[in-house]
Amino acid sequence: MRVLSSELPAYAGERVAMAGWLHAKRELGAVTFVILRDRAGLAQIVAEPPVELSPETVLEVEGVAVAAEQAPGGVELQEPSFRVLSEPAQQPPLELRRPVLKESLPTLLDHAPLAWRHPGERAKLAITAASVAGFRRALDGLGFTEISTPKIVASATESGANVFRLDYFGRQAYLAQSPQFYKQTMVGVFERVYETGKVWRAEPHETGRHLAEYTSLDAELGFIRDHFDVMAVVREALAGMIEGIRERLPGAVELPEVPEEIPWVHFSETCVDDVDLAPADERRLCEEHGEWLFVTGFPTAKRPFYTHPEPGRPEYTNSFDLLFRGIEIVTGGQRLHRYEDYTAALGGDTEPYEGYLQAFRYGMPPHGGFALGHERWIARLVGAKNIRETTLFPRDRNRLTP
Repeated sequence: MRVLSSELPAYAGERVAMAGWLHAKRELGAVTFVILRDRAGLAQIVAEPPVELSPETVLEVEGVAVAAEQAPGGVELQEPSFRVLSEPAQQPPLELRRPVLKESLPTLLDHAPLAWRHPGERAKLAITAASVAGFRRALDGLGFTEISTPKIVASATESGANVFRLDYFGRQAYLAQSPQFYKQTMVGVFERVYETGKVWRAEPHETGRHLAEYTSLDAELGFIRDHFDVMAVVREALAGMIEGIRERLPGAVELPEVPEEIPWVHFSETCVDDVDLAPADERRLCEEHGEWLFVTGFPTAKRPFYTHPEPGRPEYTNSFDLLFRGIEIVTGGQRLHRYEDYTAALGGDTEPYEGYLQAFRYGMPPHGGFALGHERWIARLVGAKNIRETTLFPRDRNRLTP
């Protein structure tokens, strides 16, 4: 039976079998220390030289588990026998034995299949997985149903700009910018729905916060009073995501506490002269109000046509962004829910949206929702300077491989 590195302390004094990659080796006279890496961590193996194995060789090892204070987990493997399962075809271009990889980000991304094996890089992906699991658990607990919507769509969700066009059997189609239309439609079926999936924006930007393809965590819920009901669900989702990381990966990253009620400020009170927040505005507002802040009431000119206007002040909307440590990670709000409001918002040009508008012809409750850019959230959480550091095989204007 194979024993993982994290399980080794429970087998002290016994002969066990392990398997993994040769992470590093260090020769000290009559002793060679071999570090084995598996999915659970690192294990130290004490062998007699020579150990003529290259880094990233895939091994099976049998040996006696012996208590050793200096070893990872306090136990090491002695009296080993090695069996090679596969050998690298060439010398790895990255030194995974280093505590922190020294190569530049472009170099790491060029060699991503290898770079992600590094324990520090792999930890970012593990945090990502735990965060998504926490999101699902939180929304399941709030009575939401998970859905999976089409990613090839007939019309742009947000606008005609920043979309990827494609040929769909001779017809023009697009990669979905979001599941917005479908998740609203499904409020008429389940009342509360969520999705985790890829979305695409033809972003021309070369910044540390934009990607052409990213993971969006979306939710939509019916029978709300206004956007503040949606904001309350955002708070619960984030608390669940943080708890998911804390439970699965204790100590992996310093986790923030989410206030019971996240503070908020109306856009009209932000001292911003434009219709949207610039990155400098986001940083300033968090410096003024704390690491968590909702900005509500964005101008109508900046929000999509389906956004509900603010009662009494139609130049503003019942919408919000959530800022975390100086950057926007969530966008959401209340949607229009009456068919006649949609026809007015579209100026009567409803033909491109006929499939979407079916739901509103037959009665929809007041509803709203949000979308969270997951890579951006994880980057901010772990202190990464560039979103590509926390994105598995990122896609941007210049990168299509690996």
